[in-house]
Amino acid sequence: MAKKSGGRLVSSAGLVNYYDSDDHRAIHISPTVVLAIAVATGVAVYILNLLF
Repeated sequence: MAKKSGGRLVSSAGLVNYYDSDDHRAIHISPTVVLAIAVATGVAVYILNLLF
């Protein structure tokens, strides 16, 4: 039987390193802001659909 080389998971594909890094230059948006924007967009589309 052949031995498996290495001990790392192949399926992780570097995602652990990506999520462990903390980039201070990135834009950080809280989930509540994203939810509020989605709800506001949905309401605006619904109102515009009723008017036109």
